[in-house]
Amino acid sequence: MSEHSFSPESQMMSFGYKPELSEGAIKCPIFQTSTFAFKKAEDGKAFFEVAYGKREKTDEEELGLIYSRLNNPNLQITEDRLCLWDKAEDAAIFESGMGAISSMLMEFLNPGDVLLHSVPVYGGTDHFINHVLPKWGIQSIGVNPYQDKAEVIKELEVSGLKDKIRFIYLETPANPTNALVDIGMFREIANELQSTDTLIYIGVDNTYMGPVWQHPLQLGADLVIYSATKYIGGHSDLVAGACLGAADLIKRVKGFRTFMGNMAGPHTGWLLMRSLETLKIRMEKQAANAEKVAHFLNDHPKVEKVYYLGNLKPEDGRQYEIFKKQCSSNGAMLAFDIKGGEKEAFKFLNSTKLIKLAVSLGSTESLAEHPATMTHSDVNEELRNKISITSKLVRISVGVEDAKDLIWDIEQALAAV
Repeated sequence: MSEHSFSPESQMMSFGYKPELSEGAIKCPIFQTSTFAFKKAEDGKAFFEVAYGKREKTDEEELGLIYSRLNNPNLQITEDRLCLWDKAEDAAIFESGMGAISSMLMEFLNPGDVLLHSVPVYGGTDHFINHVLPKWGIQSIGVNPYQDKAEVIKELEVSGLKDKIRFIYLETPANPTNALVDIGMFREIANELQSTDTLIYIGVDNTYMGPVWQHPLQLGADLVIYSATKYIGGHSDLVAGACLGAADLIKRVKGFRTFMGNMAGPHTGWLLMRSLETLKIRMEKQAANAEKVAHFLNDHPKVEKVYYLGNLKPEDGRQYEIFKKQCSSNGAMLAFDIKGGEKEAFKFLNSTKLIKLAVSLGSTESLAEHPATMTHSDVNEELRNKISITSKLVRISVGVEDAKDLIWDIEQALAAV
């Protein structure tokens, strides 16, 4: 028979793991150890030479295990498997999504540089960009998803900072409004602004779509970021982040991670490995449920507007075009404006019986929250209102429950308002 290429969901069961090295265990054990024994001193020397960049690894050489801050079987196997979805050369797993985001930005930005980023972004990211990076002399310019290329270029020229752009950070779909950012457009902008001596890299937070429904590396991005807590972990029992991309870029990210010490531990790596096996089937069920929930909300008299990718139509112009170009699913995240304001939104949230009132997303259970006073409460109020994160907005992460039960729960909670 001819060679067969297995799909990522099939390879999640065994890729990168050799049972014969672990007493034949069908599942990878948890390597709960801080350090690893060398067979001989020469091995230790060789491993450290590669780990600290004193020389490149040869094609025949396999980098040995040293210390769990540098490498650990649970992390390495999980990183290898995660790469399969995005067709990335390498990946780095962190102890949180913010660990991945902050490490990536700190590695590729220096004092005096300017970050160009989309708006809105996750509240923690917004805080890091606007309150932490300035402490290191790094400024930022935020642009909204609805600006075209000419408008973005004009804004950069007016700012007087166009020549100082050194990194572009995008979040698409945006949390919590599902606004879409054109990755290809920003690739064009980066190419026009950079020079042979100064490259401008693009990092994309792909958490909302997960590694199944959108692949930023194939759309022009250099790096893709995940809060692996969300769909990748998917069970509300871990906190983790991931950064994927070309081997030379991830080598830099991993180097920064080594000295910041914010890599994920072996137990987190093991949990992620477990979760990757069911990632696609979970996300497909969540997306199917979300479609039914969105259709119900679209017709409800107490709902003003539903922010859901499945609602996009050709008449929505560029947003619809971006969706068709970048996404292979409507996703499982939605938000809606309830008629009224914070009082009505809180009444709805306090009245659900099946859906849990909690932040986070992408897990097996459905979650609902109030972005303006919770996940995005630190975002400038004027900006929040400008980008539709108002007091009447409710965000729902749809889980794997029976869709009929979710709709019943939403219906009775709206009736209570």
